[in-house]
Parts: sequence; C-alpha cells; structure tokens
Amino acid sequence: MADEQNRNIDRIADKLLETYRGDAGINFIDTVNLPMREKILYVLELLIEIIFPGYTGTRHITGSNVRFVIGDLLCQVQTELSEQIERALRHECRLKECPGCNCHEMAEQVTMQLIERLPAIRNVLKTDIKAAYDGDPAAHSYEEIVLAYPGLRAITIHRIAHQLHICNVPLIPRLMSEHAHHETGIDIHPGATIGESFMIDHGTGVVIGETSVIGKNVKLYQGVTLGATAPAKGQSLKGIKRHPTIEDNVVIYAAATILGDVTIGKGAIIGGNVWIKDSVPPHTIVSLSSPQLVYNERKPPASR
Repeated sequence: MADEQNRNIDRIADKLLETYRGDAGINFIDTVNLPMREKILYVLELLIEIIFPGYTGTRHITGSNVRFVIGDLLCQVQTELSEQIERALRHECRLKECPGCNCHEMAEQVTMQLIERLPAIRNVLKTDIKAAYDGDPAAHSYEEIVLAYPGLRAITIHRIAHQLHICNVPLIPRLMSEHAHHETGIDIHPGATIGESFMIDHGTGVVIGETSVIGKNVKLYQGVTLGATAPAKGQSLKGIKRHPTIEDNVVIYAAATILGDVTIGKGAIIGGNVWIKDSVPPHTIVSLSSPQLVYNERKPPASR
C-alpha cells in the first residue's frame, strides 16, 4: 500500500511539474526578489503608528518621549521598506529584462519620498476624520473614528499606498490595498485619486477603481461601485481613464453603481441602487422611481 501511494505521489508530482513549465508569473521558482508580504504589512502598521501615535497601545507615548519614538519608527520604516521596494523593483527589472537600473538607490529615494510626505498625508487624514465625525451622528469622538471605523482604516492605507503607486513602485501598493480590502471589505485601487474630507460610511462592499478621481468633501455609503464597463473582445483599456470622476461635495448612497469615464457634477446627490453610465450635471439629484409596494394580509396561525 505504501509503495502504491508513493508511486501515485510521484505521478502527480510529475504532472504538476509539467504545468509549471513556461508559467513565469504564476509560480515563483528561482525567484528571489519578490517582496515579503509579512514585512510589508509590518511596515504598514509602523506607518499607521507614525500617523496616529499610540493608537495601537504597543508603545507608551508621552509628550516627553514622542520625538524619540517617532524617530525610531521612521528609521525602522526607512530600513524595512526600502529593502522591500528594492525587491519589488528587482523583480520588475527581471520581468522586463532591464539591464541598467540601480534598484537599491531607487528604493531608498522612493522610501524617503514617502517619509517626507507623511506630514501632508496626516494633515489630509485629519480632514477625513473630521468629515466622518461631522457626517455621522453616531460618532462620539475622533478617537472612536480612528480606532473603530473601517472607512478611516481603508482611507489611511489608501493614502499611503497611493503615494507608492505614483512613485511607480510595483506590487507593494496592491498588497497594501488588498490587505485593507481583506480587513474592511472596502476595495480601493491604489491608483485612485481621492481629495480631502473623504468619508466612507459603513463601507462594506465599496469598490473604487484604478482611474477614479474623487474631489473634496465626498461621501460614499456601503456597496457603492465606481467601476469600469467590461472591455469589448480584444479591446485593451490599460492606461486609459475608464472609471468615474466624482466632483466636490457629492453624496452617493448605498449600492449605487457608476460605470465608465463619466463625471458626477459638483454637489450632486446619487440615490441608492441606481445604475449610472452617463455623466450627471452639477447639483442634480438622481434617484429611482418609488417602487409600488404591495401589502398582503397575513392570517395569524390558528390557535391550538
């Protein structure tokens, strides 16, 4: 019996090996430059700790030690993230057969660019927190929003990942955004451009595509999709603006679907469950016709 099982294992292994041949990109044999997911998520938590010092409770931060703690966190980010970015860049160079890039130097430059942007990212996140507080009567404090609101968590990770995306870092921004998706149910592509005072209420099921552009003071509810239409057979939409532009002061209610390179004008209100594939003028309310409700009498069960 044991010999037969070993022969079956050998036979299956041979079949699997046959499927691996010529499959660069969906297996990682002889590939040593891939970034490490666990380290990226570790760095991500370090960055969030820098943005919201003390929120995790893992470090006791006081007015007297905050500068030292933040300096130490920044040094850790610089070391760990530049290593992972270098791995991602080297992997990209291998795929593109790039002969002359200095991936180490590029990784250090991109890491420092992110670090230098952290004060600006934090200032924008302050506007997002205020928008959530002002827009949700159930919010009792800013601390509650930082600690408990999935929308703020997803936006925070997006603003970090977006900075790496615009610096052309491969793989890592998507790993960050998919981590946020897994945690919160909110799927924001790191390429999406999002203005300040942005709020996602409840959040589960929100999808924001790569070329979406969102202005200031925009509020989305759960289940909203800012997506693209499916390409025609043989059509390539890579690098083309294919997702909506949402102008300032727009509210989009639950389960609305907006597809394609359309514009939702400033101050518009998009009602729940609508399907939009055309631009909407500013200060327009879009809603479905009220459904006709049918009430049927329900007889109580017979008494025993």
